[in-house]
Amino acid sequence: MRKFNIRKVLDGLTAVSSSSSASSSSQQQQSGNRESDIPETLQSEHFQLCKTVRHGFPYQPSALAFDPVQRILAIGTQTGALRLFGRPGVECYCQHDSESAVIQLQFLINEGALVSALADDTLHLWNLRQKRPAILHSLKFNRERITFCHLPFQSKWLYVGTERGNIHIVNVESFTLSGYVIMWNKAIELSSKSHPGPVVHISDNPMDEGKLLIGYESGTVVLWDLKSKKADYRYTHDEAIHSVAWHHEGKQFICSHSDGTLTIWNIKSPAKPLQTITPHGKQLKDGKKPEPCKPILKVEYKTARTGEPFIILSGGLSYDTVGRRPCLTVMHGKSTAVLEMDYSIVDFLTLCETPYPNDFQEPYAVVVLLEKDLVLIDLAQNGYPIFENPYPLNIHESPVTCCEYFADCPVDLIPALYSVGARQKRQGYSKKEWPIGGGNWGLVTQSYPEIIITGHADGSIKFWDASAITLQVLYKLKTAKVFEKSRNKDDKPNTDIVDEDPYAIQIISWCPESRMLCIAGVSAHVIIYRFSKQEVTTEVIPMLEVRLLYEINDVESPDGEQAPPLPTPGTGSNPQSIAPQSHPSTSSSSSDGLRDNVPCLKIKSSPLKQSAGYQIELVIQLVWVSGEPPQQITSLAVNSAYGLVVFGNCNGIAMVDYLQKTVLLNLGTIELYGSNDPYRREPRSPRKSRQPSGAGLCDINEGTTVPEDRCKSPTSGNYKTAFFFKYFNIIITQNIYFIFSAKMSRKLSLPTELKPDLDVRDNSFSRSRSSSVTSIDKESREAISALHFCETFTRKADTSPSPCLWVGTTLGTVLVIVLNLPPGGEQRLIQPVIVSPSGTILRLKGAILRMAFLDTTGSIVPPAYEPWREHNVSEDKDEKDKLKKRRPVSVSPSSSSQEISENQYAVICSEKQAKVISLPSQNCIHKQNITETSFVLRGDIVALSNSSCLACFCANGHIMTFSLPSLRPLLDVYYLPLTNMRIARTFCFTNNGQASYLVSPTEIQRITYSQETCENLQEMLGELFTPVETPEAPNRGFFKGLFGGGAQSLDREELFGESASGKASRSLAQHIPGPGGIEGVKGSASGVIGELARARIALDERGQKLGELDERTAAMLSSADSFSKHAHEMMMKHKDKKWYQF
Repeated sequence: MRKFNIRKVLDGLTAVSSSSSASSSSQQQQSGNRESDIPETLQSEHFQLCKTVRHGFPYQPSALAFDPVQRILAIGTQTGALRLFGRPGVECYCQHDSESAVIQLQFLINEGALVSALADDTLHLWNLRQKRPAILHSLKFNRERITFCHLPFQSKWLYVGTERGNIHIVNVESFTLSGYVIMWNKAIELSSKSHPGPVVHISDNPMDEGKLLIGYESGTVVLWDLKSKKADYRYTHDEAIHSVAWHHEGKQFICSHSDGTLTIWNIKSPAKPLQTITPHGKQLKDGKKPEPCKPILKVEYKTARTGEPFIILSGGLSYDTVGRRPCLTVMHGKSTAVLEMDYSIVDFLTLCETPYPNDFQEPYAVVVLLEKDLVLIDLAQNGYPIFENPYPLNIHESPVTCCEYFADCPVDLIPALYSVGARQKRQGYSKKEWPIGGGNWGLVTQSYPEIIITGHADGSIKFWDASAITLQVLYKLKTAKVFEKSRNKDDKPNTDIVDEDPYAIQIISWCPESRMLCIAGVSAHVIIYRFSKQEVTTEVIPMLEVRLLYEINDVESPDGEQAPPLPTPGTGSNPQSIAPQSHPSTSSSSSDGLRDNVPCLKIKSSPLKQSAGYQIELVIQLVWVSGEPPQQITSLAVNSAYGLVVFGNCNGIAMVDYLQKTVLLNLGTIELYGSNDPYRREPRSPRKSRQPSGAGLCDINEGTTVPEDRCKSPTSGNYKTAFFFKYFNIIITQNIYFIFSAKMSRKLSLPTELKPDLDVRDNSFSRSRSSSVTSIDKESREAISALHFCETFTRKADTSPSPCLWVGTTLGTVLVIVLNLPPGGEQRLIQPVIVSPSGTILRLKGAILRMAFLDTTGSIVPPAYEPWREHNVSEDKDEKDKLKKRRPVSVSPSSSSQEISENQYAVICSEKQAKVISLPSQNCIHKQNITETSFVLRGDIVALSNSSCLACFCANGHIMTFSLPSLRPLLDVYYLPLTNMRIARTFCFTNNGQASYLVSPTEIQRITYSQETCENLQEMLGELFTPVETPEAPNRGFFKGLFGGGAQSLDREELFGESASGKASRSLAQHIPGPGGIEGVKGSASGVIGELARARIALDERGQKLGELDERTAAMLSSADSFSKHAHEMMMKHKDKKWYQF
């Protein structure tokens, strides 16, 4: 520990410039000795990084498959991802290394295996019999492009159709090509003068496995006899074919065409179709052909023992139905049902009772894979209702704009949210059980409750139960219902500062213990919610309007050096009077026709019915000032014990007492410093020239004059970072999907990086950039980037902690505001809260991201909170007594409140570095430069294994953890490059080694940095494959067997094996063995990441391993020696015997 003490001394000498070096060093040594008493139990071996589970709808789906025996659904995507779904709670995510689009999936039914065909012309065989599926074999086609695959039930021979029109046959056991090839010219012979196009369909006759039906894109269909190696029949049609389906008796098949028609063919009548149907075509008089329709992309033909067969198809609508949504059509007998979908149809499958193609199919449901949803339709009930989807596939119902993750929540929280959320469920679903029910759940080794909260573009907030690597929606809150909605675009208020999604959620601040919720929205609005199990009707929605502005007039310039006056209790009742008095021109400027004192959104004036759950306590809106729109909120904090909410932006900070509904503090950021401003910022005149509406990517401070010394950056390296991101954002928005891409733009000035995509959310990146990018050459706009309520020591002379607010800015300054709270009970609602800024505590490089406090044992001191209680009840005597009793808890709920009076440590993390400050002495006892070349996007102080650590995610893709309070590095792993702003906006760490982020617009990826969780992960994961007996084959019946009318089997081995068909050309395809034969190695999910994470620890264990190796070598030598002796004895025994005597 001695070397750490020396470093602390040096850090202290550089950090505390106000005191003399001698006294400083002695203080450091004392604090160092005191600090060294804190045991730090976390070591590097406690950390390992790996992905745990991915939730949500597969982004950009492209293929669908279903195993009817195992009852598992597989979805492939355009980025090479594979998602497998069993019963609710059993999900799996895999990824093809090439990241090529999945064009088709084929289950080996009831075998626990799956074949995937990719757009890069590779086939992969996945082993599903292990918890983490892996590739067993791959086959890369070199000369031909794969267009269609077909694997008959209970066969090991896979038919592969290509773009050239040829069909190759692959043995799925060895993943080698057969020498048997069906060439396109042999298949069509003289029936067509031109190439028939790519193979779009392959299937064997349900009643005769020796007959193969091949569909070519041009409209030709061939029935190929596998034994005689020639075509039995050829069926030609003028229109291009999209899909083909058999009737189960094998005498008819149906084709769907590009003109919106269906043709039904008798296999023995190739001249013309038996019937032509145009499901959506208008029948014209005089026997003319119906008008052409859009292509029917897929058709399925399913039979039932009782009743008419089902013909199910996608597409085929008439061209005059402009604007009509995509449809699935179900034709059953004479009835035709057209089922409208919310998104375009990617693929669909009919679920049937039997896996055998030669039996009555008995369809009972249709799985429809849409572009952004998965729908299951019940075919057995009238009206075809849909099944209620139990998977968490609606994360993206409205685009996710921010995300927060809470582990180890109070145990009563999830049941409370579930009970109010259960009342929100829609009605009218199918009464049947969800049909996808394969697999088994894993063991639950994590017992603590976890909650993920997502904020969305439409103003909604969703609470998710994320316990034990599952995800289930608990409750949905719509924050937009408090505002008046414009009926049409012309009604839109001209005070809007965003073109679309004015209610989008930017920041979420939540206290799980008190259940108080506070959100900040994109239209500079803050809403405070209180949880209640009772339904209420609010007659008048409580609201406050706040003028938070920045410019200061020349007349007031002498006052700029003075500490801001405290608001008096009298001013608290009127929010308008709270505005700083340094703006006398405000009222006169409104005569210029400029917008003034108007909020961006209009609150409903009619009574608002609020159901059980989260109910509005107060709405706060920032208003326009002299034609300037309110700037977006960059930080937010709520505290239930104090009854306060505070928020800041690049103009300043405002604090509101939500119990008394008054504004307590409204200051520009510069005014927080008082006379201690290190930048000596002079008050400025209001700008003379205004930016026109819709200004492009100009700087927000364009046209203002700034003193020359303000152009210097307070921290080294800020210029480079700022310019990089100015460029980075513009490039990124052109190439990568964004929640608000292109459609959201400021009508007036915005921080530069917000203009392309309005990406300020509750994450460190967005907040920190708003200053450095906006003011690359002038830091006059210093935004509030971090806020933390706590009970701590505010001054060096303090002997006991008191309530206060710590404020971090984008210039790396930490300031403290002291809170003087009135007594509890009725006095709290009458007497004012006194707030007084107490000046700067310290400065760090880069914007402040996160602050937390540790007690003398090194444990995190949680902010004070008020335990939740039901507010919507009549306050009788008992309630008042409870209120009085609750008072001590609300101020100091921490059990360690007596201990912390002795000493505390503040942990502060910025974009560049972290510091640990001893309180009340305010000495910096530890400092760690986290990154020199990059910057931290998200930093969280979290609890792990009865200790605490600082977890950071950097823009260069590194995830790091540091021990507290020494800031000793424990983990540094390159995990994920910042390719998208969505990751930066939604990444968050939480307790017990958990973290999550939005990996795509529709999916949440959860990861762990805890070694213990990594070790237990294999047990926690569900099993996809479960042993199930294959149903019995259909009975052929006596007469069918006697007269040969039943299904004809085929010995494919005899036809396609090497002895009969020879070897395939080596240049045609290349076999690549896969890594998936062994049960997945624990770290293999994260690949190289897991290896790197353990490399450093492995070095320490090397000596021990070498020792073990020596022992093993000695054992092998002795074993070899004994074997040699035994062999010699055997030789001597039999040396005289002849070979025939053995």
